[in-house]
Amino acid sequence: MRRTMLRTALLSLACLTAVLPAEASSRRHVAPPDIAENRVIPMYGNLPACEDPAVLGQLSSWFNSREAKFWGPLQVVTYDRVRPVAFRPWGDDFIPRRFCTGRVALNDGSLHRVDYSVRESLGLFGYTWNVNWCVSGLDRHRSYAPDCKMARP
Repeated sequence: MRRTMLRTALLSLACLTAVLPAEASSRRHVAPPDIAENRVIPMYGNLPACEDPAVLGQLSSWFNSREAKFWGPLQVVTYDRVRPVAFRPWGDDFIPRRFCTGRVALNDGSLHRVDYSVRESLGLFGYTWNVNWCVSGLDRHRSYAPDCKMARP
C-alpha cells in the first residue's frame, strides 16, 4: 500500500512538473468524446429538412406573432430559395443542428434573407425540435447582429 501511494505521489508530481517522457503521458487514460448519441438522453440528429412545411410553418408562426405583438402588420407570405447551409458544423459532441437559409416574401412586397437553424431536443420540454431564426433587416434588437450573422454557423 505504501508503494502504491508513493508511486501515485511521484507520478502526480511528475505530471505537475511535466517531466514525464512523451510515451508515458500518452499511456494515460483519455475518456471517449462525449458525442450526442452516447449521452443519457441521446440525440441522433433526426431533424426535418430545411424546406419541410412544419419547419417553415413554425418559423412563419413565430415571426407573424412577434410582428403583430411588437412591431406592426408584417406577415410572411411565402418562402423561396430555401437551402441547407450546414449540418452539425461544430462536431458530434454538440446538440445536433441543421442550419438553413432562404428568402422570405412579406405582405408589404419586400424580400428578405432568412437564416434559421432546426435544433434537436430544444422544443417543448426537450421532446422535440424547434427553430431559431433571424430575418435580415428585421432584427430590431440586434440579437443576431451584424445582419443575422450570429444565426449562421
